[in-house]
Amino acid sequence: MYEDSWYNYIPEFQTQQPQQHRRVPSQSYGHRRRSSTLLQQPNGTNAPHDGAEDLEELLEEEDEDSPPEPDLPRRALSFSDFHDIVRAGSVSDGLKKQNKTRPDRNLEAVALPEPEDAFDGTDALLDTSQDDLLDAGQQEYTLYGEQLAVTERHLDTLIEDTNNALQLLASLSESFRGVEEQTTSFQAQCEDLLSEQSRLQKLADDVGTDLHYYAYIDSVSRRLNAPGAGRLVEDESFGEILQNLDSCIAFMEKNPSYRDSESYLARYQSLLTKSLHLLEVGLQARLDKVSTDISKQIIATKSESARHALAYGRFEEMMLEDTFFLIPNVQKVIHHAYDQSGNALSGTNSEIYSNTANNIFQAYIAARDRDLRPIIQHDLDTFKREVKEASVETATRNFVKQSFERSYNEAMLFAKIFAVEPHYSTDPNSAFVTLKSHQRVMVNATNVVPIANSLQSALQAVELQTICNILGWITNEYLISDYEEEESAFSRHCQELAARLLAEHLWVFTDTAFEAEIGKSISKVTVLPDALNIGPVVDGVASSNAYPPVKRALELLVMFDQSMPKERCQRNSPVVFKIVKETIQVLQRAEARIKTTKTGTDSDLFMIKNLLILKNELLSLEIGDVRNQDPGMQYFSHIWNNLTPQNLVGYVSSFIPSAASFLSRGFTVGPTSVQAPPAAAVDNQDASEQLDDLLRQAIGAFTLRWAGSLGDAGARKTGGKNLDKLERDLEEMLQTAFSNQPEVIAKLKEAIQLHIQAQKK
Repeated sequence: MYEDSWYNYIPEFQTQQPQQHRRVPSQSYGHRRRSSTLLQQPNGTNAPHDGAEDLEELLEEEDEDSPPEPDLPRRALSFSDFHDIVRAGSVSDGLKKQNKTRPDRNLEAVALPEPEDAFDGTDALLDTSQDDLLDAGQQEYTLYGEQLAVTERHLDTLIEDTNNALQLLASLSESFRGVEEQTTSFQAQCEDLLSEQSRLQKLADDVGTDLHYYAYIDSVSRRLNAPGAGRLVEDESFGEILQNLDSCIAFMEKNPSYRDSESYLARYQSLLTKSLHLLEVGLQARLDKVSTDISKQIIATKSESARHALAYGRFEEMMLEDTFFLIPNVQKVIHHAYDQSGNALSGTNSEIYSNTANNIFQAYIAARDRDLRPIIQHDLDTFKREVKEASVETATRNFVKQSFERSYNEAMLFAKIFAVEPHYSTDPNSAFVTLKSHQRVMVNATNVVPIANSLQSALQAVELQTICNILGWITNEYLISDYEEEESAFSRHCQELAARLLAEHLWVFTDTAFEAEIGKSISKVTVLPDALNIGPVVDGVASSNAYPPVKRALELLVMFDQSMPKERCQRNSPVVFKIVKETIQVLQRAEARIKTTKTGTDSDLFMIKNLLILKNELLSLEIGDVRNQDPGMQYFSHIWNNLTPQNLVGYVSSFIPSAASFLSRGFTVGPTSVQAPPAAAVDNQDASEQLDDLLRQAIGAFTLRWAGSLGDAGARKTGGKNLDKLERDLEEMLQTAFSNQPEVIAKLKEAIQLHIQAQKK
């Protein structure tokens, strides 16, 4: 690819290259003198050339063995950096020495060789090669030796610096220990000073805070006594004044040992009372202004919808708008006395706030009563007209619905203005009792007296059945909730009103009406002698042949059950007690009359018949659970459960479920089977217990008497005819009294047979 001259050139370059880069500083002075002879002239003369001689002299002036020029090496940053610095220094020294030999080679190149020196070329070449070989063999070791020397010096320096640093650290440690010992006491003193500073700072803060409670009285007194202080109640700062006064009063009560604390407490309470009085005056002025405007407009209009819009919508708008912070400040005061449900709160100034809230409520109710009086009077006139023209029940239903709706509207308006919804409570300090004490003609959430008075005046002359129908409608309409529909706020409000209307007014009114009817139709009723006979059962109704007062007692029990909730009829009802009590007394008088007149009626069977009807009616109604079908005498069959000669005493116990002691008081088999309780005990015992005692006595007397008669007739020689006659008479008597209850007849006959067997034993 290339010419041969190119390949031949490379060996020549390779052979000459070591010569060009030979180490000049390692040559001796004699060798340099021999090399200088090559510059002699070819004529063999020894006269030196001026230029060449001068260059030689210049070169000879420089000593090859002289030490290198001083140089400041770079300080090593680490041990690895140290080797890099030594290697760089060695290379730089070699370059410097090489640069120093280059002038000789340049001069040798320009110097003309002498003819007589041609024979010395071989010797010079040998000497040069020996020197080069020696230098090449020693160069690596020389460089490594120099590096080791430098490293040794550097390590010695490091060791010396380390020893010095250790000595310095030891001296510093000793100094620090001395300083620490000296500053321990100083530190303790500083900590004591800092603690004292903190204590003084806290004491200063406490003193400043305490002084604030004393200094605030001047500023608040100026504000509350300044002209135009009444306008403060419409400003947001009025709430802050009340809050600060509460804090100051609480502080004075908490620290009675402070100087003049009692005096400042009295002054702060006086300022609080004054500020609350300003709020009352501001609200009263606002109510008067709104009431005057609303009343005139209500009187001027005849439309019911327009009156309703004025009484509630317009009134609310005028009270809540354009009053700035008057209503929010009133709400803050109310919330200091009551919670959102109207329960009384206990606190430092709760009594003062409660009095203010009471005055505010009274002013508000008076204003509302004044505004709504034309509407209320119109509703009363409409109700009275409907009572006369239409039915009482229809008029009553419309009036109750209208009154409940107005009460709900008043409750919602009251809640929006005062942010309180008073619920029923018996606590004398609650908002409910406070509002209830302000009785007006206006109906609201706490006042149902106007509704009760209107209803009672309309129901005075109506029949008892109409009263029961109205009470039953109110109970079913409002007290019995429909679980399929979601209960709304209006339904809850109506339920509470209905419960209070019934419990506080209408139930008492109805009880009085029932007592009057009991006295008229049961206690004082005149009964004809024919009513004492037991007639046949009509249409299969067990009570059809009962004593007339007993029939009326059953009707009254049914009406009372329909008009009252189950809870009121179950236990301790005075009406039920009086019905049963008076009926028992009437039956006892009839029994005595039957025994005296000897009309042919069995007195014991008369008592069994009527007492069983009364007892079964009480059990069938369950004192509140009215059944649609006629119960008949189904409970009589329970009498004969577990009936045996050994436990005859318990055969009537199933007359009353869950009353196993029915016959446990004074019923035994034998001649002394009937034991009447004392008269005083009868008067004091419960009517239901008295009914059980009388029924037990009548059954025992009837079965024992007939068992004796049948037993005596069977024991005689001619007793067959008499026995048959007695059995026919008994059968006829029982069929007449209990024709539709064959199970009663069978049980009575069975009881007579058991008595006969017991007498034989």
